Amino acid sequence: MSISPQFSKKLELNINGMSCASCVARVERALKKIDGVEDATVNLATEKATVFVKDHLDPQILISTLDKAGYPAELLQSPHSAQHIQLDIEGMSCASCVGRVEKALNKIEGVKTATVNLATEKADIQLQHPLTPQLLIQAVEKAGYQAKLVQTSTTKDLSLKREQEAQILYRQFIIALIFTLPVFILEMGGHLIPALHHWIMIHIGLNNSWLIQFIFATVVLIFPGRRFYQLGIPALFRGAPDMNSLVAVGTLAAYSYSLIATFLPQWLPEQNIAVYYESAVVIVTLILFGRYLEARAKGRTSQAIAHLIGLQAKTAHIQRDQQIIDIPVKDLQLNDVMIIKPGEKIPTDGTVIEGSSYVDESMMTGEPLAVAKVTDDQVIGGTVNQQGSLHVRCTAIGEQTVLAQIVQMVEQAQGSKLPIQTQVDKVTLWFVPAVMLLALITFVTWLILAPSPALSLALVNAVAVLIIACPCAMGLATPTSIMVGTGRAAEMGVLFRNGEALQRLKDTQVVAFDKTGTLTQGKPELTEFICANGQNPDHLLAYAASLETQSEHPIAQAIVQAARVKQLDLLAIEHFQAIAGYGIQGFIESRTVYIGAARFMQKLDFAIDEFLQQAQQFAEQGKTPFYLAIEQQVVAMFAVTDPVKPDSKHAIEQLHQLGLHVAMISGDNQKTAQYIAQQLGIDDVVAEVLPEQKVQSLQALKQKYAVTAYVGDGINDAPALAAADVGLAIGTGTDVAIETADVVLMSGSIQGVVNAFAISKATISNIKQNLFWAFAYNVALIPVAAGLLYPKFGILLSPMFAAAAMALSSVFVLSNALRLKTFKFR
Repeated sequence: MSISPQFSKKLELNINGMSCASCVARVERALKKIDGVEDATVNLATEKATVFVKDHLDPQILISTLDKAGYPAELLQSPHSAQHIQLDIEGMSCASCVGRVEKALNKIEGVKTATVNLATEKADIQLQHPLTPQLLIQAVEKAGYQAKLVQTSTTKDLSLKREQEAQILYRQFIIALIFTLPVFILEMGGHLIPALHHWIMIHIGLNNSWLIQFIFATVVLIFPGRRFYQLGIPALFRGAPDMNSLVAVGTLAAYSYSLIATFLPQWLPEQNIAVYYESAVVIVTLILFGRYLEARAKGRTSQAIAHLIGLQAKTAHIQRDQQIIDIPVKDLQLNDVMIIKPGEKIPTDGTVIEGSSYVDESMMTGEPLAVAKVTDDQVIGGTVNQQGSLHVRCTAIGEQTVLAQIVQMVEQAQGSKLPIQTQVDKVTLWFVPAVMLLALITFVTWLILAPSPALSLALVNAVAVLIIACPCAMGLATPTSIMVGTGRAAEMGVLFRNGEALQRLKDTQVVAFDKTGTLTQGKPELTEFICANGQNPDHLLAYAASLETQSEHPIAQAIVQAARVKQLDLLAIEHFQAIAGYGIQGFIESRTVYIGAARFMQKLDFAIDEFLQQAQQFAEQGKTPFYLAIEQQVVAMFAVTDPVKPDSKHAIEQLHQLGLHVAMISGDNQKTAQYIAQQLGIDDVVAEVLPEQKVQSLQALKQKYAVTAYVGDGINDAPALAAADVGLAIGTGTDVAIETADVVLMSGSIQGVVNAFAISKATISNIKQNLFWAFAYNVALIPVAAGLLYPKFGILLSPMFAAAAMALSSVFVLSNALRLKTFKFR
């Protein structure tokens, strides 16, 4: 989705009162009607709305609009970021207090503005640069007030809310069941068991039986069943009926008819005098049971994020004033030195300054093997130190940590809406009104055409139609699969930045790889160094290594390392220049020195004929030839090889199994690229391209194969990642903050690419299964409930069975989505 600059503000709202897909569509429609709202998406599974608005729009307008629509909402703010912090302030009693707190905060260097609100007892602080919250809290405390960070509403809060909701529903279900059983036994037991019917007639009597049923049914409807009427009746009067409206209308119709039969039987024809208390209470009881199972299943859909949040350590050992003290992780400050003992979680991101160990990063990357860490290596908060003790300098806190960014990315992906959902929304918006119309048609048709007792049959079938139709399943079909699928992907080290990437990846036909650092290890080795006749190899290698010390290219490291092994003295460099896609140049000992590929030498019009035959042989062996020129003469050629990653070949075989074509786009020479492609079984090779030409190569692949994906390192390949339909960035966890791709792979292994495609296909397949059953269920059972099979087969669907089927449809959809929790590609 493209948002123009004037629509730069993104707001998130917690929405209450939604029960089905129709609610989702109405909330979206209400939000989009507001002047200043550019786009709005609502997710039933997360119970959140994401709204893009103009900067000047007051969020309170959104909340009041939703309140009028019958869906209470609250604004979800991100109270802590690099430029924004919110504090809860305690102890203020008047405007003077507000002034003192603001003055104390505004005095702190780095605070841009501080605004304090007496009514909400909050301080909103805009920062010029990142500050530790503890400094702000201390300033407030010195002014004589108490302060603490505002807690953001998180997935953990949502899980707790759903757990509480499940407990409430369970209690209501048990109460409903206790009072429903006698009603069911008295009414249905009498129909099913003749002996029981005779016993009731003799010892209780028909009228007394109906009175007992009335009392128990009234208890069920007033207490555990009240939720349906509190939500459904107002929605009906607003002209926006939802699933609660269907239940409310259906059960009240059965209950009201029974009341008339019990207390005013003279109002009904004799053949139509009957009670349906059992239908009303069984419907309520079964739907409450279904809601309880649904709430439990919903809670499990967000377990992946709850697990990620739970990875964070609670305390940290830090070194201050030559002493080691324990503090809460939230009180860590930048540059604090943390001591991590064997077996402990690393509290936050940092750089190793002392010690060596192996760190288990599997919870971040999905890679089972521990990673060696020594001085100057980066470590990620939440990972586990296995062996030695480490001293780590804190480099990120709060929402700047890798773990926080991962949680944020997964939450954004889980809350997103797929293109496939758009068509569903169009249907569900009118689904409930259409069902109510069908129920009315059913009632009238049976009343006119049915045999005696027509009124009773008309009522029963109309109620069955109302109850059988379940837009819940339609509304949950897509978001629950996305939540579970993206959560499982995160556990496998695959982070989807948005839901659209999840769907587009499934439709991809060709995946193109960058070579260096993606298919290969990105750690080249110098294997050959050939000099022109009469040249000193060590002298030329010193020249080459000296110039390469200024370059960040992986090949530079190979040449510098070779010089270090030989203990050669490096020379001073002047006027260093990197020519993108070609090579480097600079002055050494007042002489111009050039290093680059054959195309660089050709661009400079330097002859390389002396080395051509040898260069061709190296290329055919998978080695990349480069040239060293001094002044205007090519004096040496060296060959570098970048070993292929051990798992690259197997991963590409798996991509072929998934039905994908595999291409490689490389700046390397054609023969070297072909050699590596042959080794790995790659279908298409595009070689000798400059960085800006990779986009053109992708366009050509797109014309040939349609939907394309590109896999690169996420930094050097940014243009190609942006140009592809889906960009996948391979990199370590510490690169997450700067990755610009649609999908971030935490591990350096391209097995992550396979996992991304596999989980995408599995999730979209799961969504289609859910949508099929949600719609097929309604298409198949609504006609049965209306009595379409009665004329030929004598089959009618009891409202009680309709309620059971309705409850189970939502549970089926959620259970099917939860299967993704255990997904693993062959």
